[in-house]
Amino acid sequence: MSIGEFFSIDKWDFKSQSILSDLPPEDFELLQMNQSEQSYNKGEIIFRQGSFPSGIFYIKKGKVKKYKLVEEGGEQIIYIANEGELIGYHALLSGERFPDSAAALEKSIVVFIPKEDFLEVLGKSNVLSGRLLKLLSHEFTVLVNGLTLFAQRSVRERLALQLIVLREKYKINFHPGMDVEINLSREDLANLVGARRENIIRILSEFKEMGVLETRGRKIVVKDVRRLITLANYR
Repeated sequence: MSIGEFFSIDKWDFKSQSILSDLPPEDFELLQMNQSEQSYNKGEIIFRQGSFPSGIFYIKKGKVKKYKLVEEGGEQIIYIANEGELIGYHALLSGERFPDSAAALEKSIVVFIPKEDFLEVLGKSNVLSGRLLKLLSHEFTVLVNGLTLFAQRSVRERLALQLIVLREKYKINFHPGMDVEINLSREDLANLVGARRENIIRILSEFKEMGVLETRGRKIVVKDVRRLITLANYR
């Protein structure tokens, strides 16, 4: 049974995986012409908040966190991008500096597509421009949902909902009955939820005692996703 039957995951997840798929061959070839590929270790910066974009980034393998720096050197994670997703295109399209930073959450391979190539294809491809417009509209909905979550839900509810979303992101070669390990540090989880690390640890312990999840070192395995949805007070 898919989680989509009882939880609207699309409300919390971007859909940039599909934007480059099945493009006209000539458009895809232009995007590939000057692209470069780079490997990033966990924690390495892909782009920094405040710098000017010189292209966009395609996550070929791994996961990347998009975050803003806050007071006293802390972070607020805005979004976790998965394998197959694009990042960095908002600033490029607006002609502004990056409003956030991006760093690898695990060993990742990222493809860089130069600004000139991307904009040239975008200018002549009705397929790419149409997909991008649809994507940006959907992302606005996701961000509004995230703002509403922070404004109206408790830390406990926010954590429960983020664990549901993360469970979907960490599915690899999934089949029914398979355990999904969320491999995220407590610090990053706290920065994603918008709470103190000690509060996250305490609530995770409560969820563990309830049988909702189990931990394997720093890895988290959701055992009862339906109950987690109830704890998230999700409607």
